[in-house]
Amino acid sequence: MTQRTIAVSGVSSGLGAALRARLEAQGDRVIGIDLHGAEVNADLSKVEGRLAAIEGVRELLDGALDGVASVAGVGPHLESPLVVAVNFFGALALIDGLFPLLKMSERAACVAVSSNSITLDPTVRADLVDACVAGDEALALGIAGDVAGNTAYASSKLAVARAIRRRTTLWGEAGVRLNAIAPGPFASALLDASRADETLGPLVDLVPIPLGRQGRADEVAAPIAWLLSDEASWVHGSLLFVDGGTDALIRPNAI
Repeated sequence: MTQRTIAVSGVSSGLGAALRARLEAQGDRVIGIDLHGAEVNADLSKVEGRLAAIEGVRELLDGALDGVASVAGVGPHLESPLVVAVNFFGALALIDGLFPLLKMSERAACVAVSSNSITLDPTVRADLVDACVAGDEALALGIAGDVAGNTAYASSKLAVARAIRRRTTLWGEAGVRLNAIAPGPFASALLDASRADETLGPLVDLVPIPLGRQGRADEVAAPIAWLLSDEASWVHGSLLFVDGGTDALIRPNAI
């Protein structure tokens, strides 16, 4: 089988690094995107950084782009406008910007990262979600400036899930599969930073997990790799919870 080329953001640490290791172990070529230490160094919190990331991937291609995993994200311990800028606008700009390159492949797929906080956090702001999905970054960042970090985080991740599903027809017509995952807490620097936060720290370990433990980065990377693979060729427009059963426990009748 011909080697695939897959762009992965947030590749220098955590989930992105775990995904890179898995993809390369199965023979794929990875074009990494991160603030530093990657093939393409770019700041996805800024418009110019997003454009640089897209162009950087384009320049490194020697054929079609077969996959994109938009993994880069920041946690609720950081300033709320930055959380929204990276987690939604950076993620979607990368996905949309690389869409034309994905359309050139006969087996293309893309995966975005949402979060199970979208159903756990009661402080999600509908107006912030709507501003994100509408693509109004100025309005979204303005709203984010008045909310707590956890609210900005969950709202931005809910917006990611909705934006992905709203692209189902356009991307499907182009033959490019698009899905998202919603992880629960897993071992990472982001989780450690949340634990160290005076406000967020006491709440982290209160999340009930039916499997009885928090996850590992490789356990989240595995379903992303599967969604990018030909084995998931009939999966499109889906949101997969990868959270040890938390969402099912909290919302058993949601389906």
